[in-house]
Amino acid sequence: MKFMKLGSKLDTFYTAAAVRSVSSEISSDLVVEVKGCRYLLHKFPLLSKSARLQRLCAEPADRSLQPLAVQLPDFPGGPEVFELCAKFCYGMKITVSAHNIVAARCAAEYLQMTENIERGNLVQKLDAFFDACVLTGWRDAIVALQSTKDLATWSEELGITSRCCSAVSAKILANPSKVKAPGSSERKSWWAEDLSALSMDLYRRVLISVKSSGEVPSSLIGEALKVYASKWLPGESKRLNWRQGSKQILILESIIGLLPSERGSISASFLCKLLKAANMLSASPSSKAELAQRIRAQLEEASVSDLLIPCPPQEGTNTLYDVDLVLTIFKLFMLAAQSPPRTPDGYDRRKSRAAEKVNVEFQENNRSASSPASHSSKLKIAKLVDGYLQEIAKDSKLPLAKFLAVAESVSESARPDHDGLYKAVDTYLEAHPELGKSERKRLCSVLDCRRLSMEACTHAAGNEKLPLRVVVQVLFVEHSRTVSSGNHNGSQHAHLPEDTVTVLAAPSTPSCPPEDRCSRTGIKCARTSQLDEAGGKPEGDEAAADWVLGKSCMLKNLCVIPARPRKMLSRLWRVNSRVANERSQ
Repeated sequence: MKFMKLGSKLDTFYTAAAVRSVSSEISSDLVVEVKGCRYLLHKFPLLSKSARLQRLCAEPADRSLQPLAVQLPDFPGGPEVFELCAKFCYGMKITVSAHNIVAARCAAEYLQMTENIERGNLVQKLDAFFDACVLTGWRDAIVALQSTKDLATWSEELGITSRCCSAVSAKILANPSKVKAPGSSERKSWWAEDLSALSMDLYRRVLISVKSSGEVPSSLIGEALKVYASKWLPGESKRLNWRQGSKQILILESIIGLLPSERGSISASFLCKLLKAANMLSASPSSKAELAQRIRAQLEEASVSDLLIPCPPQEGTNTLYDVDLVLTIFKLFMLAAQSPPRTPDGYDRRKSRAAEKVNVEFQENNRSASSPASHSSKLKIAKLVDGYLQEIAKDSKLPLAKFLAVAESVSESARPDHDGLYKAVDTYLEAHPELGKSERKRLCSVLDCRRLSMEACTHAAGNEKLPLRVVVQVLFVEHSRTVSSGNHNGSQHAHLPEDTVTVLAAPSTPSCPPEDRCSRTGIKCARTSQLDEAGGKPEGDEAAADWVLGKSCMLKNLCVIPARPRKMLSRLWRVNSRVANERSQ
């Protein structure tokens, strides 16, 4: 870091009785008070270089006071900077660097220490050092720009802030490419980390200048925003400081406004982190909607962990994750996959971004991102949804309606196999043992047993948590596959025992409520009804059930499927073979 030394005399300022004085043979004739701090000084060295002090001393409020007293309540920079200016007037040694040059320049302007008063005055020397040394160095320019936030109004009026922003932007544009970080194999932009030290208003000005040039790849802009967000926004490992909530919301919304319009310039993982932060901070619905739209366009790149968005703690919800927000993203994807490109309702970019000249580019990229998704994309999203279901199913407070809404958000054509969905259903049943028969049946209604693999079917056949009818359907599917693999002809039910077909095809009867059809009692009711119509049932409902369960070896074993699934399957195949042989004879 560069610095400038001025003056040649020794520093003779000292403190006595809470008053700063100058060691001199001449008694003090001027008292200057700066924000509660008093200085006993001399008129001649100060008035010879400051037009403001000349004017104040020429028109004192009370001439009878000796020494003359002057108050500077609005002095920029405070007592420390005033003392630096006073030492310059006395010719004492002072040091100016990027850390204090902004405050010194504002103070010199306040005191009107210009060339009109004396040649080689403080303003001229500071400007020369600022242009020749501070603005030409990267670190010095960043430090000076950062220090302008303490004197924002003065810095703006003097053009210091704009000159620093221009200098920083010019250095980025001169060499914006990535470099290898020391001790790491990762390549990152050399300027992103240093720029993240700036406050958001200054950071935004620099980045808008860089973006508007069109010379920096959008991927580097996205990377710089990611570095800044990781430093200033709350993350999963950071505690949220509610006192800084409004400031962090402003930072978040500014980052959203600076996101590059090009698709792929920002990872889906980073977008999801922004959405998590927006949820934690209770950001505006428009900010969440914009992030949801961007995530929808890159949903294939997202992982299950990216979509596990915690519920805002201030909402007082019992569930661990904000399922409604993620469900909105899934629905947006499916809607865009089935409909022609259009601008989604409620997606309105703020007017302030029009100055960035990115609206047209974003709309063009959004049209391409909204084009109907390919079948492979839908398959990836279906697997993503199933994986997400498996995670949220572990939440014991998750309502069944929300689980089913997520499960049904994927079209049937996008889910060729139901193994992942079955794992999610099984996890939900494990975490919610209090579910009743009707709720378990409703939960299992999303499953298509015909789309389960052999491994999933084997597990389902021994799953005591599943309704009995679902287990029967699984066995039926396994039998059909066995018949198909053996190149048998005929109808799908041709080689099944008559009692099994009766149970599977049993219609709804007044004596058997719909929710009980999957239970043992439901099987009895269904078989009793069938025998009534045939006119040959045994007397009584229990007798009919005993006849059903005793007539067929396969049905008898259905009642103990959870204990012996493999043995039951083998018996089912033997019974079917015997029936087929009897019919052929």
